Amino acid sequence: MSNTGFIELLRDAIRGTDEDHTRGLVRRSIVLLAIPMMLEMAMEAVFAVTDIFFVARLGSAAVAAVGMTEAVLTLVYAVAIGLSAATTAMVARRIGEGDQKGASVAAAQALWIGAALSALMAIAGFTLSEQILRWLGADEAVVQGGSIYTKILLGGSASITYIFLINAIFRGAGDASIAMKSLFLANGINIVLDPILIFGLGPFPELGIAGAAVATTTGRSIGVLYQLVSLSTGNHRIRLGWRDLGLAPAVMKRLLVLSTNGILQFGIATSAWIMLMTIVARSGTAAVAGYTIAMRIVEFVILPAWGLSNAAATLVGQALGAGKATRAQLAVAITARYNFGFMGLIGVIFIIAPDPFVRIFTSDPIVIDYGAACLRYLAYGYGFYALGMVMVQALNGAGDTFTPMIINLICFWVIQLPLAWYLAETAGFGARGVFAAITIAESLIALLAFAVFRKGRWKLRQV
Repeated sequence: MSNTGFIELLRDAIRGTDEDHTRGLVRRSIVLLAIPMMLEMAMEAVFAVTDIFFVARLGSAAVAAVGMTEAVLTLVYAVAIGLSAATTAMVARRIGEGDQKGASVAAAQALWIGAALSALMAIAGFTLSEQILRWLGADEAVVQGGSIYTKILLGGSASITYIFLINAIFRGAGDASIAMKSLFLANGINIVLDPILIFGLGPFPELGIAGAAVATTTGRSIGVLYQLVSLSTGNHRIRLGWRDLGLAPAVMKRLLVLSTNGILQFGIATSAWIMLMTIVARSGTAAVAGYTIAMRIVEFVILPAWGLSNAAATLVGQALGAGKATRAQLAVAITARYNFGFMGLIGVIFIIAPDPFVRIFTSDPIVIDYGAACLRYLAYGYGFYALGMVMVQALNGAGDTFTPMIINLICFWVIQLPLAWYLAETAGFGARGVFAAITIAESLIALLAFAVFRKGRWKLRQV
């Protein structure tokens, strides 16, 4: 492809096209979907990095509070991502079948389910914020200083759920550029508001760590409003009118089954991450701060790679809807190679020189030591992570949310957590033992997901 042709392809990817992704060159479809999806996920990562960049100026206790809150928020993410995986699969399948009305009805049912789950999570988070931090092993300084951050973010969990969910609707329909634009808007607002509200710039009061929570929730909420407007107007592959918002019990039931497996899939993973945080906390506040900073940096890399994997999910769902299983398999193979190259390059960088990345956020030598160790340990498994992400998302896109759930249960709860405890406490490696256990478990997930995908049963899934 000539430089001019590639630039035009990039322009089409960012601007968005109305191409049918069940036809034509698979590589072109991957690029058209993957670029905005990667940018979308990169913007999601920017949320985490922005908060920690400014909050780090408030001290290690504030960073620890952000890290522990983020550990709890992973449960909210689990609900949002699990529901999103099911929604993408169902919407993509209907689009592939040429049933746009069916896609709109599925999207509406997802919005109703998201509203109910968000309300439950908000109530629990708002009322139990201090207790949650204590359960995670936070000392009183972290609890007193960080509980307001936890309360605001968990209380506003609807903004997290919906920004993931509505973007999943657009991704399933193949309108990835809209999802990307909503995250750009949300992030822009967060980046502007974070320093203003944390440090009290201009006429605004100095809110400290609470300012970071207000900025993030405000940014996400405005992003959701943009999504809703886009979903109800314009000439997109999917559009919701008032008639589509009625309850469809049969569709909702099927979506709930798929979503339950998806939520359990990601809930198993994220609850394991919470348990890992409690093990890391036994090594002290500096270890938690270093681990928090490292994981925010890792998110900045992992989420774009996850965005590339989302392209595989959409293409698999649409191809199966069109009765083209071979095209779905080819899309997964090509996407896996792209992801391996991307993650492999980043992994080499983190193995060779992790320290400079951690120093961006802190000058504390102990925190830097823990953060750099975490980046290096995890980087050894980046090639496996790249493969595993694509395989898991391909299974999800086919509507098989059950198999990845079982894989996560085995790898995270049966293997990772006992291994992390053994390496950290019994073997005496402390937080570094946790880092090693993460790499081992994630690598095993990739191998199991690849083995399942090779069997091909996902081609027969009905959604």
